[in-house]
Amino acid sequence: MSSIPSVRPLAEIRTEIDAIDAEILRLINRRAQCAEEVAKAKIADGEQGTFYRPDREAMVLRRIKDLNRGPLPDPTAMRFFRELMSACLALEKPLEVAFLGPEGTFSQQAVFKHFGSSVNTQPVAAISDVFNAVELDKCHFGVVPVENSTEGVINHTLDRFLMSPLRICGEVEVRVHQNLMGHAASLSEIREIFSHQQSLAQCRLWLDRHLPQVKVTAVSSNAEAARLASLDKHAAAIAGVAAAEVYQLPVLETSIEDQANNTTRFIVIGKQDSAPTGKDKTSLVFSTGNQPGALYKALESFAKFGIGMVNIESRPSRQGLWEYVFFIDIDGHGADPKVAEALGLLRANVNMLKLLGSYPKAVL
Repeated sequence: MSSIPSVRPLAEIRTEIDAIDAEILRLINRRAQCAEEVAKAKIADGEQGTFYRPDREAMVLRRIKDLNRGPLPDPTAMRFFRELMSACLALEKPLEVAFLGPEGTFSQQAVFKHFGSSVNTQPVAAISDVFNAVELDKCHFGVVPVENSTEGVINHTLDRFLMSPLRICGEVEVRVHQNLMGHAASLSEIREIFSHQQSLAQCRLWLDRHLPQVKVTAVSSNAEAARLASLDKHAAAIAGVAAAEVYQLPVLETSIEDQANNTTRFIVIGKQDSAPTGKDKTSLVFSTGNQPGALYKALESFAKFGIGMVNIESRPSRQGLWEYVFFIDIDGHGADPKVAEALGLLRANVNMLKLLGSYPKAVL
């Protein structure tokens, strides 16, 4: 006859939980005190501006992931420490972060995932306005979308880098679930659907299958789509659940994106550089001129030193007819010896080279 495992009395377990909670709270506040001491030490060393260091925070989160033994899953443990770091940083100096608004966009979701919720978020109307807010020191950082796994790059973001002095200091990936929301009692009552053009493209097959005759209107953001849908019971919006909460819209259909792994990559823009962490990425833009083999010769610089190329996109240079610039992401940090050598060789083989930043790879 098998023995029944002994179970501790519920009161005893709760007493231990209370003691653990008290110890956690004590340690959290001790960590906050250390954060305040860090701020004082930085000020004493003459450091000015923001105390946020994307390289340091990425390394802390990676360490937490390596140390975690469960039962909490890694994303939960890292989210807890992200919020803890965010709250501690706010004690040092609160961050102002611009994003493509209004409230409830995926861009705002990316801000909170990267910085935590203890930041002051500033919604703006366009991607160019995010750049302007940081360039004019109205915000410390900005978060802008740069690439979607289904629809490709966000051209407005790439083009803005051609004229901006800002640096890329971080990246964050957000799993994008698109939802249909509105006050209609059924799909048959919907006459018009609002959403950002990227989201409409990500849900093209679903719309063709379920609402083929409904008018589709592209607007500046998903949150704006939700606002418009909230004004008309025969309208609906495609957006994230955050927008549904902001505008109090019932969700009619969930996860209507055509690709199950639909993910958007966002970049953090600012005026500071990130130190190497060992798991970094470097973004750059260059032009070669229109000569045979020019692009091949440029890319050979990376192959020679064994540098992996993560992504390449071409855009019109806007300097001459049929002239292009190339945006490239490579593995490694600009301070890494091999990367530095490859960039030096590249510079000798192109007409223009602009380093957009070296930064920690997204911590998932």
